[in-house]
Amino acid sequence: MFDESKMKQFGQVIGRLAAGEDLTREESAECYRQVLLSEQPELQQGAFLSAHMAKGPTTEEIAGCWDAVLRFDTQTIDPQLPEAPCDIVGTGSDALKTVNVSSPVAVIAAACGVPVAKKGAQRVTGVSGASEIFAQFGVDLASPLSLARRSLEEVGLAYLPGESFLKAGWARLVQHMRFTSIFNIVGPLTMPCPATQTLVLGVYQRELARTMADIAGRIGIKAALCLYGTSQQHPPEMGIDEVSVCGPTHCVRMTGGELQEYTLTPADFGIKQSRYEDVATKGDARSNAAAALRVIAGRDQGPLADFLAANTAVVLELTGKAKDLADGVDQARQAMADGRALDKLRGLVTRQNPDATRGLAALEGLLAEAA
Repeated sequence: MFDESKMKQFGQVIGRLAAGEDLTREESAECYRQVLLSEQPELQQGAFLSAHMAKGPTTEEIAGCWDAVLRFDTQTIDPQLPEAPCDIVGTGSDALKTVNVSSPVAVIAAACGVPVAKKGAQRVTGVSGASEIFAQFGVDLASPLSLARRSLEEVGLAYLPGESFLKAGWARLVQHMRFTSIFNIVGPLTMPCPATQTLVLGVYQRELARTMADIAGRIGIKAALCLYGTSQQHPPEMGIDEVSVCGPTHCVRMTGGELQEYTLTPADFGIKQSRYEDVATKGDARSNAAAALRVIAGRDQGPLADFLAANTAVVLELTGKAKDLADGVDQARQAMADGRALDKLRGLVTRQNPDATRGLAALEGLLAEAA
C-alpha cells in the first residue's frame, strides 16, 4: 500500500512541474528517490517523468536526480590503475540514428593506450544500445562487476552495463520506458567507476551540451567534452550525439570547471565529409555490431571508419594521448589496421566473461559474418 499523504505531496509536485515551476536540487533528489525505490504508483511515476521533461529539467534538477541515482541505485568498482580511466558515452534519443559509435570507439581508444571504463545500457529509442552491441561482441552482460574490474585492470578496457551496476530502480524503469526522460541525461553521468576523471559525452540536443559539461564539473570530472553533431542534409535541430562526419559538431569542453564552446568540422580531423546514409543505423543490433566490427578489424576503411576514427580522436586529444585531432585519427586508423583494436576486444571478451570460450565463439562468429 502507498502512503496517501506522500501520494498527494508527490501529485502536487507533478502539478508544479506541469505549471512550469522549477524544483530545488534537494526536491528533485527526493522525488527521484521515490521513483527509483518505487514508493509511488507507476501512474504517478510516469506522470512525474513526463511532466519534468515537458517543462525541461534545470541544471539543479538534473544534479538532484544524479544525487539520488548515486546514493540509492549505483554499485561501483575500484580498480587499481596506473592512470585514471576515461568514459565514452552518449545520451541516445538523438534524431539521426547511426551505427553505434561509443562502443567501438571505447575499444579503439583503449587499443591506443587510454584506459576506458565504458558504461552504457540497452536501447531506449534507437535500434541498439551499448548493451546490445557488447552482447553481440560476446560480452556476458550478466557477469559480475568483479570481472569488469579485472578486465579494466588487465586489459585497460571494461564495459559497465547499467543493467548490472544500477540496481532494481533503474533496471525496472529502463525495461519499461520507450520515451526520453531525465534518465537519458543522467545515465551518462552515473559513476560506476568513481576513478573516472575524463568524459566524452554525446548529447541529443545542442543546448544540453553546455548543461552536461557544467554538471560534469560539479560531480568531480576533471575534463569533459560534450558533443552535438549535425548533418548538412538535415535541419540543425536534427542531430547526432557524436562527432559528426556529415556536418559541423558543436562542442562544449570543460576543464577544471571552466567551459569553452567551439565548432569542429570533418576538415579539422583531416577527413572528407560523408553522407548521413553512409553512417546511418542498420536494421538491427547484430547488423550494427557487424558493421562496427568490420571497422575495428580493419576491414572497412570507408566513411564509417572515418566516423569512428574521428570520435576516437577527440578521446585521444582530451586525454593527452594525441597532439591534435589529425594525429588522433592517424593513431585510431593504425590501431585498427595492425590488429591492436581487435586484440583489445578479444581481451575484453576473455576477461569480462564467466565463460570465455563461449564469449570468444560469439565474437568469432560475428567476425565471420562481418568478412
